[in-house]
Amino acid sequence: MEIKTLRYFLAVAREENMTRAAELLHVTQPTLSKQLKSLEDELGKKLFTRHSFSIRLTDEGNLLRNRAEDLVSMADKIEQEFVSLDDITGGDLFLGLAESCQIKYLARAIKDLKSRYPNLHYHITSGDTEQIADKLRSGLLDFLVLAEHPDRRKYEYIEFPESDRWGVVMPENDTLAKKDSIRPKDLIGLPMFCSDQAWNKEIREWAGESFPEMKLEGSFRLSYNGSVFAREGLGYLLTFEHLIDTSDGSGLVFRPLTPKAETRLYIVWNRYQTLTPIAERFIRQLRTTFNSPEPDIIEQGAE
Repeated sequence: MEIKTLRYFLAVAREENMTRAAELLHVTQPTLSKQLKSLEDELGKKLFTRHSFSIRLTDEGNLLRNRAEDLVSMADKIEQEFVSLDDITGGDLFLGLAESCQIKYLARAIKDLKSRYPNLHYHITSGDTEQIADKLRSGLLDFLVLAEHPDRRKYEYIEFPESDRWGVVMPENDTLAKKDSIRPKDLIGLPMFCSDQAWNKEIREWAGESFPEMKLEGSFRLSYNGSVFAREGLGYLLTFEHLIDTSDGSGLVFRPLTPKAETRLYIVWNRYQTLTPIAERFIRQLRTTFNSPEPDIIEQGAE
């Protein structure tokens, strides 16, 4: 199975039309059809169902599409890494980011680094840890921002300068908005919005014995989407401070949790990965921006 064939397959899957895909790939339609038929024969599975004016993926085709996207991305990343070995003015960084206002420190580090290496290009994937940790392990990402303490057996890491405080976002006219802070008993029986990951870790720990009486109405990976539902009065959003606009006129307020609940953020990379030159420079820039000293054990691949 060749990467070129997988690129052909993905183009057809995306366009759902053999003619358009062939035009985009700059190959003839018979050549493209032959490549796809060869791929089906190799796998022993039918990947497409052909209709009059379109092509649809079978269940097996959808499975291959998910795997092929990762494989092609990995191939592209390897090519970029080797090109960057000779590029003293830049290179590519692939980062997976959790939601936090502390990402501002990361942005500052990238800005400072790019001022010295103008050919730096960065590629951002956002989501919670569950979504993006696998991409780091498989090599599709260089760095990952974690909202939990990293496993030192797997990762090297740098801690962000601050912590994120948890609280509740709700309509400004809600009864709970009159409180200065929110306790676990205040939320018993109320419809709550939160990410599944945080609900079963940070919120469970904070709520203690009240947790079994709390109700997760809906889970959101992105706080903004949860805030839209909260604004409509469908529930209360548990999230970090400063992620949602709760200024005057927004219609929403933020009330911190009490006892105080905070989460530390870390930027991590695989412990034994070989770093590209730009990744090494990025780590040094992070330490400067975060005011973080070098560890006693120097990271694998760092200078």
